[in-house]
Amino acid sequence: MPFDPQQLEASFAFDPETTADLRERWMHLIHDAVWADLKTGTIGAIPRLRKRLLELGENLRSLLSDRAWIPHERERVKGAMAASLNLRDSLNQTDRAAKLLNGGEDFERFEADYLAFRKALLAFIELHEQRWGDLLESLYDDPAGADDHED
Repeated sequence: MPFDPQQLEASFAFDPETTADLRERWMHLIHDAVWADLKTGTIGAIPRLRKRLLELGENLRSLLSDRAWIPHERERVKGAMAASLNLRDSLNQTDRAAKLLNGGEDFERFEADYLAFRKALLAFIELHEQRWGDLLESLYDDPAGADDHED
């Protein structure tokens, strides 16, 4: 049973305002990771945070990539789910790197900005993962009456 075309289209319809907001927030975090006054007691923690933030942005970009070129709808959805899992993993790694920060003039602002970005990103991810999961589940739904047999 193929996907409902409208559901498939809706699952990849990323709200432009939300994606623009996520991009803007991410760019602000990158800027602050490079230029803000952030302190840590762990050697190499701030360069690692920069690297993790960059990877996070790359994985967000990957999730937002157009998958219409993939001919099989199921593979398109599975690819998006894989990109979403990569984004979640990258977010977890960035969380660990950010937890090493513990001071600096801009620390509190950076922490608040990061947590707000994280919350918005997770809401975005969860919305689309739910849609893709529902699509994949629909492949295994029995059509009405498929089990009804007359003997």
